[in-house]
Amino acid sequence: DNMERICVLGTGYVGLVTGACLADFGNTVICVDIDKKKVETLRKGQIPFYEFSLEELVRTNMKEGRLQFTSDLAGTIKKCRAIFIAVGTPSNARGEADLSQVFEAARTIAKNANGYKLVIQKSTVPVGTGAKVREIIATHLKKKVPFDVASNPEFLREGSAVRDFLWADRIVIGTWTKKAEKILSEIYRPLYLNETPMVKTSVETAELIKYASNAFLATKISFINEMSILCERAGADVKILSRAMGLDGRIGPKFLHPGPGYGGSCFPKDTRALAHFSKKLGYESKLVKATISVNQRQKKLMIEKISAAAGTVKGRNIGVLGLSFKPMTDDVRESVAMEIVKHLLKLGAHVRVFDPVAMPNAKKELKGARFCSDAYEVAKDAHVLVIATEWNEFRMLDLAKIRQLMKTPNLVDCRNIYNPSNMDSMGFNYVGVGRGEFLRQQKSAKKKL
Repeated sequence: DNMERICVLGTGYVGLVTGACLADFGNTVICVDIDKKKVETLRKGQIPFYEFSLEELVRTNMKEGRLQFTSDLAGTIKKCRAIFIAVGTPSNARGEADLSQVFEAARTIAKNANGYKLVIQKSTVPVGTGAKVREIIATHLKKKVPFDVASNPEFLREGSAVRDFLWADRIVIGTWTKKAEKILSEIYRPLYLNETPMVKTSVETAELIKYASNAFLATKISFINEMSILCERAGADVKILSRAMGLDGRIGPKFLHPGPGYGGSCFPKDTRALAHFSKKLGYESKLVKATISVNQRQKKLMIEKISAAAGTVKGRNIGVLGLSFKPMTDDVRESVAMEIVKHLLKLGAHVRVFDPVAMPNAKKELKGARFCSDAYEVAKDAHVLVIATEWNEFRMLDLAKIRQLMKTPNLVDCRNIYNPSNMDSMGFNYVGVGRGEFLRQQKSAKKKL
């Protein structure tokens, strides 16, 4: 049996996708979570969040006997040679990554190590964490057994995580010893068949690659958001601008979409952490700081657009379409759509909302909003309708019906999914992001004269 026995600690987003996909490669994988109720749910083949095709993958591999779920941490560590740490690393109040769960995992591994263990860091952690984990394990080992620590960052996009794991752009393998490199490369051997590039490097470099990649993508978003402000003031169209930029092979079209700012479980957390540990290393990261502050400003601008469209927010009916931080996921962590709704409620608006999958999660933290069964119920009697997340079904709305249902046809399209001139001709007061609004409005005011 040349397939590895693998333990994955943590069955959150990363842990579950990693466990299911590694099992799909033919490895025996045991996923461990201390939350017994969660383990029960997973054993039934039910997944606690929405992720395309993950449920089938989990069920298939459980049926084949390659994927198991347990809350017996000690026993599982003893059984497996390779242990992936995939626990949460949330931001604390200072913007640093909170590593308490990672260090707790390291101590538990050390106490139960009964032979050689390869400890692989999968959660996103600041540079230097691998070294700290190595030190913690060395200090807490009960038996003098050999061990290695490796870094193997994930590059999963929510909504296409399974595909991203099985057809990865690259696999990053950060190790300090040849043995660790060999074992970790072997685990990913099935991806050699897809000719996936393997980047083999030190633990420190691997840790930085993840942050550098996410910060660069976040910077692209903040850059195009700054350009959108210039477009509005100059009477230019950012949609055409970003397309033309993206056609340059050195720039590329991805992540050049203007909008209400980035959100989600990675970009906000990772940019803050990078800014924080740069400072600890004695260097102030100017671009990363600017990316963060442009993003904050962009969210405020959306509220300003909505207020301007409504005349005033207090007492107005405002409909918001979309709550997840992006389409194809039910994740509302640091979702800009959610922030917009919370802000509108604070300003005294009557807010109706709808999202195809994220409403159960949103209900836990949105008090005072009215949850609707579809977009049309949201639009009823609205003074302003806001498109906050670009779900495909919002691109296909019956706009004539929407216009009829609304009290005043003000549409704030935070995701630029509609064409301004079509919307104008249908009788909407349409506001997008970076679409020469300022000059268009002046023109229509002249027409009225």
